[in-house]
Amino acid sequence: MSKRILSIIAALALTLYAGAATAQQLTLGQVSAYLNQLQTAQGGFTQINADGTLSTGQIYIKRPGRIRFEYNAPSNALVMAGGGQLAVFDARSNTGPERYPLNQTPLSIILQENVDLVRERMVTNVVSDGTTTTVTAQDPDNPNYGSIQMVFTANPIELRQWVVTDDLGTETTVILNDLISGSVIRDILFNINAETRNRGN
Repeated sequence: MSKRILSIIAALALTLYAGAATAQQLTLGQVSAYLNQLQTAQGGFTQINADGTLSTGQIYIKRPGRIRFEYNAPSNALVMAGGGQLAVFDARSNTGPERYPLNQTPLSIILQENVDLVRERMVTNVVSDGTTTTVTAQDPDNPNYGSIQMVFTANPIELRQWVVTDDLGTETTVILNDLISGSVIRDILFNINAETRNRGN
């Protein structure tokens, strides 16, 4: 990874945690309760891809089961989940989205209707660095689907970033910024079939 990318990541981390609350390790019960009350949220994100490149865009979350990543130029890609599927739209393609079962991706762990991180074998690691609590979770019945490493701050509890490791071991980091919860988000934003029709695929 280049020095430029490392410096950007460091700057993002400093911005992310500036002014964070005093040390407090969150319990799995507290994290589960936070995720379960997070019905809707939207904001910006910076994504660090496996090859070290950066992408930015807007994120929309509507639990359970729905999430949307709108990528800025030059990518202009779209990733969305709804109706039990995860769809990847490539702006350069006219063949329609690639689709995957949502429950076979680590994102399903935070999008499920009832998040229970206390469930046996779901959480593989919990660490606190004095500012944040990092929880690594997987599908206990299908650990081969990959894992998600979530970073939370406390007082108030907020999800700040996650690292998804897929079934091939590829890591993708998403850093959230200006995430606003409780906003009204239209269901149509998560309708894969409607998006496909709008794009003429």
